[in-house]
Amino acid sequence: MNNETSKNNPLICDIETGMCETTDTTSESTSTNKVSSDKKSIKIIYYTDPICSSCWGIEPQLRKLKLEYGDAVEIDYRMGGLLPDWSYNSGGISSPADVASHWDEVSVHYDMPIDGDLWLEDPMDSSYPSSIAFKAAQLQDKQKAILYMREMREMMFLEKKNMAKWENLAITAEKVGLDLKQLKTDFEGKAQDLFKEDLKLGQELGVRGFPTMFFVDEAGNQETVYGTRPYAFYEMAILKLNPNAEKSEYSKTWEHLFAIYPTLTAKEYSELSGTPRSESETFLNELSDQGALDKLTTKNGSMWMSKS
Repeated sequence: MNNETSKNNPLICDIETGMCETTDTTSESTSTNKVSSDKKSIKIIYYTDPICSSCWGIEPQLRKLKLEYGDAVEIDYRMGGLLPDWSYNSGGISSPADVASHWDEVSVHYDMPIDGDLWLEDPMDSSYPSSIAFKAAQLQDKQKAILYMREMREMMFLEKKNMAKWENLAITAEKVGLDLKQLKTDFEGKAQDLFKEDLKLGQELGVRGFPTMFFVDEAGNQETVYGTRPYAFYEMAILKLNPNAEKSEYSKTWEHLFAIYPTLTAKEYSELSGTPRSESETFLNELSDQGALDKLTTKNGSMWMSKS
């Protein structure tokens, strides 16, 4: 895929930088002073998008960050609007099918299961519906909204479900216990405005791709981590702003990890448990063979699920 094509399509993420870049890069300001950091010592303003493959790539690091520094940080999830529609793709992009092989490639690079065939079988026309649905979920329950985002991504990346369709957004919402009637009302009302606010703030902060994380302390000092990076980058950003931030110890048994996160990939289990990646898949397969875990297999890797 040529460079011109890459620049014209935000869904073609740069594997080197770990960024899915937006088409609008007009704003370069990165002052986050207008976003106050309250309660916990550090606020992370996390710019993401439900269909961002690089954001799926940092799930292992993000989940570990929550376990180790959850007492010190508060994560503010913001939607970036990765794919408004396909109308701007006149520069060499003929169809969503161009994204399919890229997703397969990204899956191998991040060692996270992603099935690019979604773009051949039931391609999405925009990431806006799933982004607005997430904002609607946040209005109901911020914790359930995070579960909803995870569930949407699993449905999309592993089960090839088109998350621009309301029927799929609704099925996913019911899975995580959201009130569907309320979600629909907010989806058609307040959530639209909240999504626009996220896009506006993203422009003001100079967000040019996803994932982007702004780490902000109470005084407004800021560290920024662009793209998909190893865990140490996120940890260093916290410790630079708050050298006294204490790392929480947590049980690394498979039972405890699946009790916190009911679905885990082999890469995630390796990151959270400290098990070498070469051994994590074998161990998880043994558990599923014994009937202790369920397993969902795709052409590009698997995910294991708690039976409860």
